Amino acid sequence: MNDAPVGFHCPDCVAEARRTTRQARTPLGGVRPGTYGLVSKTLIAINAAVWALILATGGNGSVWVDRLSIRPKGACVVGNRGYDVSSSLCSTQHGTWLPGVSDGAWWQPLTSTFTHVEPLHIGFNMLALWILGPQLELVLGRARFLALYLLSGLVGSAAVYWLSPEYTPTLGASGAIFGLMAALLVVARKARADVSQLMVWIGINAALTFFASGISWQGHVGGFVGGLVLAGILAYAPRERRTTWQVAGFAGVAVLVALAFALRTAGLG
Repeated sequence: MNDAPVGFHCPDCVAEARRTTRQARTPLGGVRPGTYGLVSKTLIAINAAVWALILATGGNGSVWVDRLSIRPKGACVVGNRGYDVSSSLCSTQHGTWLPGVSDGAWWQPLTSTFTHVEPLHIGFNMLALWILGPQLELVLGRARFLALYLLSGLVGSAAVYWLSPEYTPTLGASGAIFGLMAALLVVARKARADVSQLMVWIGINAALTFFASGISWQGHVGGFVGGLVLAGILAYAPRERRTTWQVAGFAGVAVLVALAFALRTAGLG
């Protein structure tokens, strides 16, 4: 028997009660999180850990920047010049091989979304995640929020893979962050809430995307479009068998992303 505020409870009775009691659900069908912003805080911690690793191993010159950033095609660097050769030929020229997705660096579309070098870059991205993430976790639930974040980032990476110069590396969580902005917009519109302030914020970030230098508009636009589509699936799935529709929708987007990577790889090969 287990001690209880009033009397004692048998362990089997407690387990059965927990099994049969319905869990509290969010407005869009997820399990209501018990800890505020847990997934968002975990994502921030992962980003911070990767940033610390890069700083500790040379900052911009760290080998981890080239390993974790997304680069459509690998390149061999000899001195200050780049060569379009294979990794095996690169060693014969005493060069440094910078891996690319089309050459087998399959992890880069995901790892690039956790990679930062400049303090302002990670600072702005993590501040946005700190603001947007917990709000969406409450509405979506942890699993749906995490899937939205990761898949939005991968859609952004797919856009980078298709639209960026072949040998240019891209890094940062901005694609996933723009996906969260889009998702919050969709959820707020579904709830008929006032989105004027959110639209101003999105407008400012869109202006920076296209008019500031050194920013990957491909990743931002791709992540935003991905967030719109994914949030639309979550918000407008039929109430009957809602989870099934949501899972199927996310799976469909994941398949399209995988297909986009496969087709681009074939074109670069």
